[in-house]
Amino acid sequence: MKKLTSYFSLLILLGLFTACENEPEQQWLKGNLHTHTYWSDGDAFPEMVLDWYKSKGYDFVSLTDHNTLQQGDKWKKIPKSHIYQQAFADYVEQYGEGWVEYAEDSTGISVKLKTEDQYLPLFEDEGFMIMKGEEITDGFDGKPLHMNATNVQGLIQPRHGNSVADVLQNNINAVLEQREATGKPVMPHINHPNFGWAVSVEDMKALRGERFFEVFNGHPSVNNYGDSARMGMEQMWDEINIAYIQRGQPLMYGIATDDSHYYHQFGLQFSNSGRGWVMVETQDRNPDAIVLAMEAGKFYASTGVTLASYELEDGVIDIDIETEEGVTYRSELIGVKKGKTSSEVLATHSGDEIEFQVPGDVLFARVKIVSSKLKENPFQEGDFETAWTQPVVPNQ
Repeated sequence: MKKLTSYFSLLILLGLFTACENEPEQQWLKGNLHTHTYWSDGDAFPEMVLDWYKSKGYDFVSLTDHNTLQQGDKWKKIPKSHIYQQAFADYVEQYGEGWVEYAEDSTGISVKLKTEDQYLPLFEDEGFMIMKGEEITDGFDGKPLHMNATNVQGLIQPRHGNSVADVLQNNINAVLEQREATGKPVMPHINHPNFGWAVSVEDMKALRGERFFEVFNGHPSVNNYGDSARMGMEQMWDEINIAYIQRGQPLMYGIATDDSHYYHQFGLQFSNSGRGWVMVETQDRNPDAIVLAMEAGKFYASTGVTLASYELEDGVIDIDIETEEGVTYRSELIGVKKGKTSSEVLATHSGDEIEFQVPGDVLFARVKIVSSKLKENPFQEGDFETAWTQPVVPNQ
């Protein structure tokens, strides 16, 4: 009997070992959730945009054209400038005359844009994921009110409203209704609140059902850092979360995006690719898993700093940074103490191995890491590469 018991015990151990061996490992996936193409106001073909991100080591990207999906017939007149004529020639050279459908007459060259059903097969077999997306583009009283829907399952029309907060809430509701109807994790996120100084912190505080907003957006006109009279995105982020915690609402998470439109001209005045992204920790490599991991807070936003690991256990945040030779790192634990109405730096650390204890007397805390390396093609001159982890509550 003892031998039989030992035999079954061995089988169980072998089974557990095999299960652990076969279980997918956690991985960090790099992605951009806000970019544009010729399907709206971007200046490149969708295949060329996707190829740029794939060639730069991104794992996923979402094409988020304004109030449109890449479906149906759409022709694009190619501007006559040398830049865009050359870009068209490069497109034909890369994909071939058999792929590119175009017409030429006395007015110039018009190209029929490829739909997502046509270009998806070019990328899907190589581990690169395309998150179907849309930028729901609305407004109120002349203010631009934009929101992305990621992993969208069908076109969502803007619903409008009677105030800034009403417009945003109506469009959040539209995204969440599609999620409920389809059973797919469709994710809304608020874009660039300070674009046109359109969305105030009070508007953001009023929202229900929103979990994400852009703490960093690479477009030169979005006022990430505020001005002398109006708050920047980080201060807004913390004040939103004070309000959310006080009414028992899930925390707002911060993402970084490119909001890229320009792919042939580069500089501070252009919205280019490669300025901001998210790094998502997940076992599974598919769009649904990415959204669910983000909703669980398993991601960070970055403009260049890369984390080798991030762990939160018993209120202790442990971070290892992937270092670069000659680059130094300074980290801040930023939080809001109970009873206070604004955030403050709770602790600092220099180096690439970070350990922060989240104090028990705070509403929440997050980590900001700033490197000594200047950002290449930055949002603003003098920007250093940065990363932001998501806010956590004590004893988490």
